[in-house]
Amino acid sequence: MDNSVRWSLVVSKDTDIALRTFLAQQGMRKGDLSKFVEEAVRWRVLDRIVADTKAKNARVPAKKLAAAIDEAVHSIRAEHFRREA
Repeated sequence: MDNSVRWSLVVSKDTDIALRTFLAQQGMRKGDLSKFVEEAVRWRVLDRIVADTKAKNARVPAKKLAAAIDEAVHSIRAEHFRREA
């Protein structure tokens, strides 16, 4: 982590023991706690974004949603291949 910041977190004793036990069972060391927390936070943020996006699009007809996704994928691929050329 090049641009890291320090967090002060408070968790229950049970959570601390469970996590440290899990990390030890996986062969991880004390320094791996930060990596684990960062990965967990990234996954949780992604999960929330996906859930929010699904909720916002719940009433959009499937065909319209598929067309919008196809258009976005096509646009990104075209941009990507233009940069490679």
